[in-house]
Amino acid sequence: MPYGLDAIKGSAPPLITPFKEGEVDLDAYAGLVEFHLERSHCILVNGTTSEPAMLTVDERNATCDRAMEVTDGKAPVIVATGSQNIMETKALTDHAVAAGADAVLIVTPYYSRPPQRGLVEYYLEVTKGFDTPWMIYHIPGRAAVSVTLDTVKELNDRSPNFIGMKHAVNDLGFVSECLDAVPEYKVFVGLEELSYPMMAVGAVGLMNAVGNLCPELLSEMCEAVWAGDMAKGQELHQSLLELNQSVFFDTNPIPLKYMMKRMGLIPKNEHRLPMAPATPELEKRLDGVLERAGLI
Repeated sequence: MPYGLDAIKGSAPPLITPFKEGEVDLDAYAGLVEFHLERSHCILVNGTTSEPAMLTVDERNATCDRAMEVTDGKAPVIVATGSQNIMETKALTDHAVAAGADAVLIVTPYYSRPPQRGLVEYYLEVTKGFDTPWMIYHIPGRAAVSVTLDTVKELNDRSPNFIGMKHAVNDLGFVSECLDAVPEYKVFVGLEELSYPMMAVGAVGLMNAVGNLCPELLSEMCEAVWAGDMAKGQELHQSLLELNQSVFFDTNPIPLKYMMKRMGLIPKNEHRLPMAPATPELEKRLDGVLERAGLI
């Protein structure tokens, strides 16, 4: 039975994709899902941290299926289904909906730099024919296109199952404008540096890469804000400062995968080209971060 909208909140770290000899390691992936079932509020499949641009449609669908199988109704599953072209996005979205995803997260199509009217029609076309809740993944730093407030309002008017966005850009003002314009709009934080500030102005949860390392702290931060304990939320946010920064010492998820291997969370630190493992200099720098955080 799918979870209701009230459950689509909290910490939902975008899980990395483990590789083994060039192939997706679905057994290791299942272990990550199990790890987060005990520590995070939602399971997020195929986010940016998962290296989805390096995965085939079949591989992305396979991680979706494995997440649904392992989760087995124990937590909401959000599946990121966006791509750079509408046919791939439609195929990925249709698969996630059929698999029983509780919500889908669709990135603004990257590289093409479409106009706002094209974005609106793209989202409406991709999401027609099903009632699964869906969200925009707003990440202009990677997609090279931003979403405007007018676009958000039009999608809200024309798509009854449009529920919000993952906001991965340093713009708190836009979050406040969206929350003011659209009742019950769900905003997930997509930038580590804004975790607490964005929740303080009304975001419902976190979709942060650093949650792969310390999911309990991110869940605790969400719960502190929900309980009105803003001092504790701010304290947790500050305690994560260096870890948050370390995720971006190189292109995500290069630092993250190295740190997860050092912590024993994944068996191999393997990437697909054009991504590449951390350099020895970066490894040494990240070891210091992990030691100071008490994670190794």
